[in-house]
Amino acid sequence: MSKTVLLIASGIVIGLFALALGASGNPPNMGVCVACFTRDVAGALKLHSAAPVQYLRPEILGFVLGAFAMALIGREYKPEAGSSPVLRLMLGFFMMVGCLVFLGCPLRMVLRIAGGDLNAVVGLAGFVVGIVAGVFFLRRDFALPPRNGQPGIEGVWFALLAFVLLMLFFFKSDLFAASEKGPGALHAPVWLSLVGGLAIGAIVQRTRFCFIGMISHIFLFRQFSMLLGIVALTLVVFVGNLTLGTVNFGFEGQPIAHDDALWNFLGMTLAGVCGAFLGGCPLRQVVGAGQGNSDATMTVIGMLLGAAAAHNFALASSAAGPTPGGKAVVIAGLVFAAAVGLLYSRRNGATGNVTSQV
Repeated sequence: MSKTVLLIASGIVIGLFALALGASGNPPNMGVCVACFTRDVAGALKLHSAAPVQYLRPEILGFVLGAFAMALIGREYKPEAGSSPVLRLMLGFFMMVGCLVFLGCPLRMVLRIAGGDLNAVVGLAGFVVGIVAGVFFLRRDFALPPRNGQPGIEGVWFALLAFVLLMLFFFKSDLFAASEKGPGALHAPVWLSLVGGLAIGAIVQRTRFCFIGMISHIFLFRQFSMLLGIVALTLVVFVGNLTLGTVNFGFEGQPIAHDDALWNFLGMTLAGVCGAFLGGCPLRQVVGAGQGNSDATMTVIGMLLGAAAAHNFALASSAAGPTPGGKAVVIAGLVFAAAVGLLYSRRNGATGNVTSQV
């Protein structure tokens, strides 16, 4: 099977799971959303106290375990670490805040577009601008320091943590906070959420399916295979939404969204540039952590902290729009990303020698 066909098939399968999860109880236009689900997991772990967004989403745990299993099966399990862990944590933090100001990760952005939400088209424009900004620095030889190989056991711990949390969720669920109303209270059956997470994690690990990769590959290498996969995903979800009667074209009244164009744009710009520097979107970071990459694990920890801070300090947007704190942190994040781009570009004197990928 050619790479292009494999990516198109992957997009179709991910789209079908997103449709099934959305139709079975997950929030509207949120069949799968790494940012929103990470926020809910942070709440379930009591890292924030926002009652409407607390649920230990099995999909996130499934992404990790599915990627771990597929890496073992495909003999791609290769623990690595050591490439600027603190910087990765900070980039993960800002990437998550950008997503939560927009109200969705790149995958949910596409699902929102497939549901007729034109605010997500504005977010897509910002996302592209952010990645293009990252590509500008990549062309100036931007690179974080190379990773080092680690003992085989080193890559197991994050997957083991996901497995333990999943077992506790099944057998001692009262340990975790859980929303009684709001987005956190809307979820598909646990078995479907877990199966969807395992399948998507395995697919993404095997194919390197990535929304950041789609755009950076176009600008850096003139490769369009990933784009075709994401177009296939979007079309599947759009046709499914038409069949279910859930398409609603417009800017206003969209579920779990706001219509402030500037901050939809800038929030996803921040997510795009941080993801370009990290070498992958939030979904790819979670999958990378599952397959044994400790640098991706640090990014995921940063994402988890960003999700917690977004609700502890009123940074996340709501249907009413972005908050003053959210706007300030997005601007701070863009300044931080520009500084990182300048400091780690070899043409500006940095010493890195490879572009980091998860």
